Amino acid sequence: MMFIKLVIGRLFVNVVSAYAPYVGLDEEVKRLFWEVLDEVVRGIPSAEKIFIGGDFNGQIGTTSNDFDDVHGDFSFGERNDSGVSLLEFVKTFELVIANSCFLKKDNQLVTFSSTTARTQIDYLLLQKDDRGLCKDCKVISSENSTTQHKLLVMDLEIKRDRRKKTLYNRPRIRWGGLTPAFSREMGEKLNDLGV
Repeated sequence: MMFIKLVIGRLFVNVVSAYAPYVGLDEEVKRLFWEVLDEVVRGIPSAEKIFIGGDFNGQIGTTSNDFDDVHGDFSFGERNDSGVSLLEFVKTFELVIANSCFLKKDNQLVTFSSTTARTQIDYLLLQKDDRGLCKDCKVISSENSTTQHKLLVMDLEIKRDRRKKTLYNRPRIRWGGLTPAFSREMGEKLNDLGV
């Protein structure tokens, strides 16, 4: 598992990369993976953004069934036990599976293909509240990150907070109300004062 924190303006963005144990491994190894990921996510302050991407070695299935708030009904394959573990994790932390939220052709959903199988086991997760930041999520089938996995991308739109710098203890001059007549009047008053 890898974890980085980015600072964009005043925004903290946490990016977690995860690789879940594959289906044939011992249940204890799988339990330890979910405990570590759980600890990482709990350690991120609630005011910060979090994006998790990874090979979760599970299939979430094509329908949401009891996971309506985290599964967008656009997926590939049949749900398995590892997929249920992922869905339960996502629900617990109020996340959403981004690549299940966009209607795509199968070749833009399948993240792993071999001579014997085509599956969707790689997922991108983000907080439910940040769902509007995700503009698209898809597989780029022409780009292979390894020989069997496909590149999965999420298009995000994060706007920087452009607050004006406040100068403390300095009077503000409001030039918007300065008309030519008022300008002449002020000039005359300043002349009378000898300024």
